[in-house]
Amino acid sequence: MTLLLLLMVSFIATGNWAQERVWTWQCQEGRCVKQLLQRNETPQGLEACKLVCDIYSTLWPRPTGKVELGRVLVPINYNAITIIGISGEGRALSENVGQLFSTAADNFRNRLTTMFKKQEQRTSGGKSLQVQVTIHDSSTRTLTMESDESYELYISEADYSQVHCNIVSAQFFGANYGLETLSQLTTFDDAADNLVIMRDVNITDSPAFPFRALVLDTARNYFSVASIKRTIDGMAASKLNTFHWHLTDSHSFPFQSSTYPQLSQYGAYTPQQIYTPQDITSVVEYARARGVRVLPEFDAPAHVGEGWQWAGPNVTVCVNAQPWNKYCVEPPCGQLNPTNDTVYEILGGIYHDIFALFDSDMFHMGGDEVNFECWRSSLDIVNWMTSQGMGQTNDDYLQLWDMFQKKAYMKVVEANGGNEIPIVLWTSHLTAEGAIDKYLDNEIYIIQIWTTGRDAAIANLVNKGFRVIFSNYDALYFDCGFGAWVAEGNNWCSPYIGWHKVYMNNPYTLLTNLGVDVSPGTAARELVLGAEAALWTEQVDESSLDGRFWPRAAAMAERLWSNPDEGWQQAEYRMLAHRERLVQRGIQSEALEPQWCYQNEGSCPSQG
Repeated sequence: MTLLLLLMVSFIATGNWAQERVWTWQCQEGRCVKQLLQRNETPQGLEACKLVCDIYSTLWPRPTGKVELGRVLVPINYNAITIIGISGEGRALSENVGQLFSTAADNFRNRLTTMFKKQEQRTSGGKSLQVQVTIHDSSTRTLTMESDESYELYISEADYSQVHCNIVSAQFFGANYGLETLSQLTTFDDAADNLVIMRDVNITDSPAFPFRALVLDTARNYFSVASIKRTIDGMAASKLNTFHWHLTDSHSFPFQSSTYPQLSQYGAYTPQQIYTPQDITSVVEYARARGVRVLPEFDAPAHVGEGWQWAGPNVTVCVNAQPWNKYCVEPPCGQLNPTNDTVYEILGGIYHDIFALFDSDMFHMGGDEVNFECWRSSLDIVNWMTSQGMGQTNDDYLQLWDMFQKKAYMKVVEANGGNEIPIVLWTSHLTAEGAIDKYLDNEIYIIQIWTTGRDAAIANLVNKGFRVIFSNYDALYFDCGFGAWVAEGNNWCSPYIGWHKVYMNNPYTLLTNLGVDVSPGTAARELVLGAEAALWTEQVDESSLDGRFWPRAAAMAERLWSNPDEGWQQAEYRMLAHRERLVQRGIQSEALEPQWCYQNEGSCPSQG
């Protein structure tokens, strides 16, 4: 007893007790198994085991083409990493793409820094890492629906002192994804106390869908530029490519218009809670260097109110009207007056300011939840309709809405230098059967679906040749499943949506279930652009932003990039690893399971 006590005191005094390694992880049948470390056995850390164990390593999203993984880890020297970018002809990259590549290379190094937990003067053993990135199109720097996001990645052990990685892509966007994949094939092995990388790798990868997005509403609650950039970081880590920015709503007007600064002066929650032109330019460029386009939305003719008070009489109607549930879906109410010419003058200025700041290849005009009772409450609108020989039926108000949409669209074209641009609209009465043929052109309009994935109207849209984006609320509304804020009980779209349902939300399957043939090569399949997860922020602010999006948005990301045939069960180990990766990078991603499950793969999901 005395000897044991002396040994314990010795361990505690020297610190060896805390450093003594008891466990190791071994890959067995595709999962990491926790085992007691045997005498003279070389231990392997959990993260190193996970890197070599799963058929797709810890890659998220999993690649879509050739995947050859050597499953042998090589230590690399953090202080001996070289990254160069060249054009397809072997020359230097153009200045514009070169700047983007330089940022992407710095981002890669920063990811390794975070992983390595590098301290000043800390030594790093291992081989040097030489990364050469070839970008064939050295001029394109703006992401569009036609952009090539594919890449090839090769890792080999050149000799006793070097590891070589070659990334080949058509455009910068694929190269950026190749660097992300390379960082995911690297980890810190805490048993070896060093960075390790997988060798003998051959990957060919490209996305299944061209549009992979998140929408953040920054009007109901304000979000700092830093939090928006953090969201974009999570998107880049998950290979999502579109940040849809819902800039304004009836609640507040945080967008600072250069033409009409009164809008944010009257409509922002505080003078500090605005997005200046400099803020927006900063976000757009930050996103561009991470392969993300920023898609602006200015929702109209509904979802307006705060900020318009200065514009004069009858520019807006039913603003903050009560009882609110008669005039809108949530307080405060408010809609533009389509019969007032000042409306279009102001819209023209707003659109001009937006196009000066954003360079997206499409524009979102909102167009949802127009309430005809709101318009009927305005004597000004009613008198104008009577003077035009119109009545007061819903069909008459659809015609009024159509008039607004056409006039507003012409202002968009003017703001875009006279060039037409694809317009995204939410599903609404205007996109319903019987109206859409009459009022909307499928060459111009893309329809974003927010109804359930079982809605027969979705099939109608595709059958009529409209391009569609899925945001079906039964799987992709991440504000669902919390307490109601305008009544008792739960909010309108409860219950909470888990990552499993998000992962299984396959747009092609939804359309197939609705009787639409979307087999490869069909015209209908080409009309499905992708999907977008939505976060409406009545009950979300910056303090809860990360947990609402992540890691569920990553589940959608793999669905849209890889579109796997298998279910979520085959992705669970990698999902848990990606969640840890997001946290490591400073994104406060929601926990999915106890940490014990992360360390004991296969022990938690029910097998029954």
